[in-house]
Amino acid sequence: MNATVEQGLISKIRTLSPQQLAEVEDFVEFLAGKAAKRAALGRLLAIAPALEAAGVEPMTEEEIAAEVKAARAERRAPLAREQASKESGADRS
Repeated sequence: MNATVEQGLISKIRTLSPQQLAEVEDFVEFLAGKAAKRAALGRLLAIAPALEAAGVEPMTEEEIAAEVKAARAERRAPLAREQASKESGADRS
């Protein structure tokens, strides 16, 4: 990033309210997530010919949905444990 552009963005960010800063942060996280998904798709497409050559059967939509559900549950598990821990700690007070 150009230093002048970076300084301009920083100057503008410094004038924002806390609510607006939260929105900017959310948007930046959205953009980062979008880039990560695009990179993951690129990696997947890069290995697709090798999978086909190896005779690996394509997954069904149901199998894909099950894999996505399992990955999301695994990713959310630490948050659920943390939340449960907080709630049980609040019950003790």
